[in-house]
Amino acid sequence: MTTVDRSILHIHLHGLTLADTDQYEQVLALLRDITPAVQALPPDTAVIDITGVRRYFSQSTEGLAHLVRLRITAHTGLHTTIGAGPTRGLAAMAAAITPPGELRTIPDDPAAIRAFLRPRPVGLLHGVGPATAKTLTLHGLHTIGNLADVPLPTLQRLLGISLGRALHEAANGHDNRPVLAEPVARSISAEHRFTTDELDPAQHHRALLALTGHLGAILRADRKAAEALALTVRYADGSTTTRTLPEATAHTHLLTRTVYDLYASLALQRARVRAISLRAQGLRAADDAPRQLTFDPNTDRSLAIEAVADKARKRYGEDVIKPATLAHAPR
Repeated sequence: MTTVDRSILHIHLHGLTLADTDQYEQVLALLRDITPAVQALPPDTAVIDITGVRRYFSQSTEGLAHLVRLRITAHTGLHTTIGAGPTRGLAAMAAAITPPGELRTIPDDPAAIRAFLRPRPVGLLHGVGPATAKTLTLHGLHTIGNLADVPLPTLQRLLGISLGRALHEAANGHDNRPVLAEPVARSISAEHRFTTDELDPAQHHRALLALTGHLGAILRADRKAAEALALTVRYADGSTTTRTLPEATAHTHLLTRTVYDLYASLALQRARVRAISLRAQGLRAADDAPRQLTFDPNTDRSLAIEAVADKARKRYGEDVIKPATLAHAPR
């Protein structure tokens, strides 16, 4: 099922949070001492390609995985769960079903890959989020084996051309995604300062909409997705709250929905607000974020409009298209 004898390790670090950036960077440095092909998936995961260094260390894939785990524990005290396999998807799936602190290796053998994949729930497959899994199970496709047996044209009619092909390939053990060594930014932020202390909730919402639009555009341009949002409202003392997104996203309407909920949870009423800042945290490569199906026509329409607006902004400037609420000058 795989054409190249690759060895990928998917490493989950137990106990790390978004705040433990120094310890996470220490782990990444240890991994780069073993191979330069290290992809960070903050806050607690890393993927490494050890294909080219097995001969240097005179180790099998499993032996090198044990060495990686030993070094991480010895230098940082962190415990790890590691999945190893010939593709990124197989390594990630192996890590997901492995008990904490243990190692599972999927051999680079078609029969072994097929035996491992076919009985697993479709929800474990890369690119299948809750909405897609629900659609598949409603059509009787409960396992990856069920999915692999469906003809590609049928799957594309059900899920769309792009997602249907991607899941058909993944269900049959094919995954050519490389391990990308460039660093992934941990967070990006933006701030809106009012000229005077602002009491009006409508002006607060207007500022939040502008911030999510700005952050969403940056994320999509950089092909990143955020896992969490932190909203900071500054007045006399200041208040901070963080909410984890239901799925990693770079789409403005999902970011806006989350930050409006965050704002409502603060129950500010008549608070005098001096500034509002928004930080997108836990950034990951957009290709590593699960892709969701949606049957909400409003959401589908928003995504289509967003794609057109991004093209227009890229050509004519950031302010060429904006929500009507932001079209008039701020108060």
